[in-house]
Amino acid sequence: MRAVLAPIWQFLSGAPQAGAGAASKPPFLLKQRSSSFTIILTVCLAIFTDIFFYALIVPVVPFSLTVQVGLGEDQVQEWTAILLACYSGALFVASPLAGLYADHTSSRRWPLLLGLIALAASTLLLCFGHSIGLLVLGRLLQGVSAAIVWSVGCALLVDALDTAVGVALGYVGIAMSVGLIVAPVVGGAVYRAAGYYAVYYIAFGIVALDIVMRFFMIEKKVSRQWIKDEKPVSAARSNGDVEKQADSADDAGIEPTKTEAGTSSTGANTTEPPVKENGTQQKGPPGQSVAATPAYKRSKLRPILVLVKSPRLLAALYGLFAQAGIMMGFDAVLALFVKETFDWDSTAAGLMFLAIFLPGFIAPGVGWLADRYGAKWPSLGGFICCVPLLVCLRFVSENTTAHKVLLCVLLALLGSALVFSNTPLMAEITYVIDEKEAEYPGIFGEKGVYGIGYGLFTMAFALGGTIGPLFAGYVHAGPGWGTMTWVIAIWAASGAVVVFFWLGREHKKSGTDTTPPNGNAPEALRTST
Repeated sequence: MRAVLAPIWQFLSGAPQAGAGAASKPPFLLKQRSSSFTIILTVCLAIFTDIFFYALIVPVVPFSLTVQVGLGEDQVQEWTAILLACYSGALFVASPLAGLYADHTSSRRWPLLLGLIALAASTLLLCFGHSIGLLVLGRLLQGVSAAIVWSVGCALLVDALDTAVGVALGYVGIAMSVGLIVAPVVGGAVYRAAGYYAVYYIAFGIVALDIVMRFFMIEKKVSRQWIKDEKPVSAARSNGDVEKQADSADDAGIEPTKTEAGTSSTGANTTEPPVKENGTQQKGPPGQSVAATPAYKRSKLRPILVLVKSPRLLAALYGLFAQAGIMMGFDAVLALFVKETFDWDSTAAGLMFLAIFLPGFIAPGVGWLADRYGAKWPSLGGFICCVPLLVCLRFVSENTTAHKVLLCVLLALLGSALVFSNTPLMAEITYVIDEKEAEYPGIFGEKGVYGIGYGLFTMAFALGGTIGPLFAGYVHAGPGWGTMTWVIAIWAASGAVVVFFWLGREHKKSGTDTTPPNGNAPEALRTST
């Protein structure tokens, strides 16, 4: 029996036989299953599945509350809002926990499978639940599933790619846009044609395909047991980042110095000599700060705090919060605005969202710009462009063809600007972690903190997605559409300010040492001449 089950387990897990290691037979189609294309496709399908199911049931939830649960029409709006809040709350709380768990497991594929189990359970509860309690539990599980998929999925992507991280995360943006565009249309059409349960049958079919892809994929760090010419991609990215620093230093007339590991580093009046066997530093030139570049101990440095203390990371998280608030804020008010202004039905109102989400297909190109020139300037340009576009939306006020065309054009341009503000910030999280790892080798341990980083990303996005709709809906219901647009424009302007001042490489001042951010380096490594 063991001889029969071992090959099956190896296929499913992608791991070698116990004690065999590289001597064991490699999994079937190892290179194809561990290729960057397969990993990107699997992660994008996982994110598409999550977004598709979230948006698929949006037009169905009001009917499930009345038909399945038996609530009165006067309670539908209240409980619809509560169910949305349950999803966002679970996403906010579970995201950093999911990232932390992913960074402490031997494989990121198992957390992804746990997320899929949570999604399948939520689908069953939302489909067959006949009480408010079951629907609430279903939405909570859906939020937990989304937290795992986004946190672990993005971390898995950056684990697998040595370059073009921004491009890969751009494909994630496409997966999200396709889910947001297709799902509500499919959900509404299927419900009208085939009824309530047929909507969930589609969800079950996509989940089944997702299961196949998640089992088929093999992580890069697993495939390296057999493919010896592969190296950890985080190190490759860090080396590439150092090379860019050296190129910039050459352009500026600064001579790069050499560290103990032989990699280039720049900075005036700073050297990084090797450490002697007795633990003391070698002396450097007079007047210069001397520091070593040791492999810092993870247990002493609290890598999560090191990451959170980075102004650069906090700026990226705030930008993601602002971008999510703007985008989700329009989800809450746009349909109601076009209904009141143009007297459109729900189908026509839904088509307006195409103008916002279709520009998501340019996300890989925006990611390429971030990989090539850094995240700061593309993101800054996106936020700056958002400001006049949001202000100009106040001029859409009459039921005329000209105003309808103006609304479509402004929304399309706004959707493009939001892509520029969002995609580089997602990639910036990887850039921050890689820079910290290159600056303090070993600070994040062997497994790294990409899961935690993208858990924080998902948490910031969830917070913006919760506050944005509430804020936009409140202002729109009170002062009105015109006031709401310029108030959200101020929100976008705040994102631009934060990105301009705090996003980008954290340069060290001349004469400072390389003590880790929490100051726990050995005393011998904190001395200077």
